[in-house]
Amino acid sequence: MFVPKTDNQSDLEGPHRNAGPWLCSICSQQNDTSCMSCEVCGVLRDLSLYFNNTNEPEGGAKRRNKHSGVSVLARSLFTPSSPKSKAIVFSDGFRGNKNATGHMQASLGTLHKTFMTHKQRHNIVPFKFDIPSPDDMVSIGLKSSRHLRKDIPGKMVMGDDDLVAEKDTSTDPSSSVKLDELGGNSSSVAANTRNETLILDNELQHLSLERKPKNSKAKIKKPVPVSQYKPEPWMLQGEDQEMPRQLNLAIVGHVDSGKSTLCGRLLHALGRISKKQMHKNEKEAKEKGKGSFAYAWAMDESADERARGITMNVGVAYFDTKNYQVVMLDSPGHKDFVPNMISGVTQADAAVLVVDASLGSFESGMGVNGIGQTKEHSQLIRSFGVENLIVAVNKMDSVEYSAERFNYVKSQLGIFLRSCGYKESAITWVPLSAMENENLVTAASDTRLSSWFHGTCLLEAIDSSAAPHRDVSKPLRLPICDVISSHVLGQVAVCGKVVCGAIRSDSKVLVMPSGELATVKIIERDSSRLSSARAGDNIAIGLQGIDPIHVMSGGVLCHPDYPVSVASSLELKILVLDITVPILPGLQFELHAHHAKVSASLVRIVSLLDQKTGKASARKPRMLTARQAAVVEVRLEREVCVEEFGTLKALGRAFLRSQGSTVAVGVVTRVVQVQGERAEQAS
Repeated sequence: MFVPKTDNQSDLEGPHRNAGPWLCSICSQQNDTSCMSCEVCGVLRDLSLYFNNTNEPEGGAKRRNKHSGVSVLARSLFTPSSPKSKAIVFSDGFRGNKNATGHMQASLGTLHKTFMTHKQRHNIVPFKFDIPSPDDMVSIGLKSSRHLRKDIPGKMVMGDDDLVAEKDTSTDPSSSVKLDELGGNSSSVAANTRNETLILDNELQHLSLERKPKNSKAKIKKPVPVSQYKPEPWMLQGEDQEMPRQLNLAIVGHVDSGKSTLCGRLLHALGRISKKQMHKNEKEAKEKGKGSFAYAWAMDESADERARGITMNVGVAYFDTKNYQVVMLDSPGHKDFVPNMISGVTQADAAVLVVDASLGSFESGMGVNGIGQTKEHSQLIRSFGVENLIVAVNKMDSVEYSAERFNYVKSQLGIFLRSCGYKESAITWVPLSAMENENLVTAASDTRLSSWFHGTCLLEAIDSSAAPHRDVSKPLRLPICDVISSHVLGQVAVCGKVVCGAIRSDSKVLVMPSGELATVKIIERDSSRLSSARAGDNIAIGLQGIDPIHVMSGGVLCHPDYPVSVASSLELKILVLDITVPILPGLQFELHAHHAKVSASLVRIVSLLDQKTGKASARKPRMLTARQAAVVEVRLEREVCVEEFGTLKALGRAFLRSQGSTVAVGVVTRVVQVQGERAEQAS
């Protein structure tokens, strides 16, 4: 049996002892002369004797650099045992090998106890390689991700061969420790480790860095067919006797044709503007050098509109006639604000087209050098379904109330209006002067006009308009024109026109496209509170029980059981207007539908249509030019609430605008993708 001489000396260090303290080549520790290994890092003083290269000369190892070797601990792990080695048993029971050259080779724990002092010794238990090591578990996890097989649907099972750990063949089996020192049976430890590895690997397989799409929309129950809808008894009752029938009247026309001045003068003549307010407007207009804008400022209330001298947003005002309560919608005439005009005029039941009779201005509106706003507005309001049109030939005082000039305007504009689809019997021509209050609310007093014109004044023409159809037999549809906030209505309030159905206080409504439910708190019409409102009423509604972020302009309030269609792609039947550049597939444009505005692209041109018969004349044409009718498919950037034109006309109209002008008008013939269908498929 081999017994070491001292705690920090081996039987190998005696013949090679050098006098004097020595410096460790690794950690620069000053070691005592008697120490063959560094007391800090364990590196041997003379390493050349421990290289087992039997092929080199005897003195080759001694000629090596003393500071270029590795420690005995490291060499014991990587140097293979010699077949000629002899077993050596140490005093503490551990076994080592002595090779043919006489150098000793043993396990890590044996060398640690042999060459380290008692103070520096640690109880190191050799790792048993009959179970997976920590490194093996990592490699098994990586390997199993490539070799998983689907034995059971919905479960991932790992093959048993993936858990086989490679054993170290260079390790002498005699150097293994007893199983009791490892704390239990090796087979049970291996089984538990294998199960833990399987569980861990299965959890890792379900981890993903990809962000799962979150369904931000509320769950909407499956829509009930509209054919099953039956209006409630209170909806079919006669109109409220408190309030007369409403007539939504759009005031449109070319820029600077006098629309706002006409509206202000009409309101002042009917007593809707107080003398105090009128005096204030006149004073402020004179201070800014715009005395003629005093009446226009009754409608143009914002600072920007007054500074620029043009209408930018749709102004709303009310006045009464014998038959109607008129909701007057003063629309902007400048081409930059046509989108605002579209949003306002979509509520119109009738329209007043204001034309400037002065020389040059009428021609400018007709677009001698291109399309003017008189033409564009006429096309748009006809596309909105407005059939009754009043043409107010304004500023007749600038042409001395000339009958010849009036007849010229009537003949030139009449040809164009008939080409847009207006019937001659549905057009009323009224010459007037808004600034001079001639033929506005009463018959003309100026003999230059009354001598040759014997028709009705503007107010009488409005009052004699045909009553619009009100459909209460369909579910509620109220497109949101604007989202407002007031002390009376509350923080969440909307305004718009009820296009069909009816609504009353304390009832539930579905806000689309968000799909959120809300409760109707207050209903107002012209600052008067109502208990209910029906189709055709232009109202303001205070909502509660809903977050404001779910309410937006262009949305629709509808019956909870009969939600409106929400589309991301549409098939349209369009009429191309007077354009100079052909329309090709891939065209990017803005699509306007009621109060909604969304970016869209032309996916494909399905067919050309014969305008007389309405049937397809050509399939998949390459492009569309001016005045052509076609069926096209468009893709929307975001979802929009629409209905097919045959189902509900008010929500089935569309307008295509590109580069600041309207290029086409049309109707929705098919909703290609509907939210309700997707929800049904998901369920």
